[in-house]
Amino acid sequence: MSGPGDCRRHFPGFFTGFAAATAFFTTFPVGRSAGSRRLADAAWAFPLVGAGIGAVAGLAFLFGQVVGLGDWSAALLSVLSGIALTGALHEDGLADTADGFLGGRDREAKLAIMRDSRLGAFGVLAIVLSVLLRVASLASIGDAIHVGLALIAAHAVSRGVLPVAMWAMSPARADGLGATAGTPRGLNVLGAATIGILIGLAALGPPRGAIAICLTGMMVLAIVLFARRQIGGYTGDVLGAFQQIGEIVMLLAASAR
Repeated sequence: MSGPGDCRRHFPGFFTGFAAATAFFTTFPVGRSAGSRRLADAAWAFPLVGAGIGAVAGLAFLFGQVVGLGDWSAALLSVLSGIALTGALHEDGLADTADGFLGGRDREAKLAIMRDSRLGAFGVLAIVLSVLLRVASLASIGDAIHVGLALIAAHAVSRGVLPVAMWAMSPARADGLGATAGTPRGLNVLGAATIGILIGLAALGPPRGAIAICLTGMMVLAIVLFARRQIGGYTGDVLGAFQQIGEIVMLLAASAR
């Protein structure tokens, strides 16, 4: 009978890729070696890690309801648990992107603002709107099972589109995450998109899932074109903004009646 060690020998790419994606997207301790793998090589695992984050956030919502919290309070607890698990990685990217794109006069100024660790008014507004829209969507769904499924779909799909954006765009500068992550290969891009779509369809059901995924794809495409006009490509912050927008659109679609 094969043990865990045999599996790791036969499927080294699977375990190292999944560990690398987990190390990047979460604060979960997976070992030092995982973070050294090129992020683009682990692109196929993005939606799987996202599904796990969504499941944790769904359990937080369930816990909130079990202890007697109302839908809004449970929804806020769920969103905050996801933020804690990811170390606010994507929220930080959204805020920096909003500050840069809306506050900079030209490409160089926008990139400089995005690199500045200080938070501006546009960044604060972006984070507040992101949290409010997600909380409102989950509270509108209400039922813990459906909330959990919506979160799994939203987190998986919103990360499944990231390799597509990385493949379709060029890094906006020579350093930073956008440059060091590398460009995912075609199979990794296809794998990430396929896994994300399948999880989204399975969690939300084919009709609603298809609508949510199409809306998310169109919104991310619009932001891709906007980013090209603003800074000529993407940065790690821009990828974080892609994820946040994708997650919000998926949750809004899941909550629509």
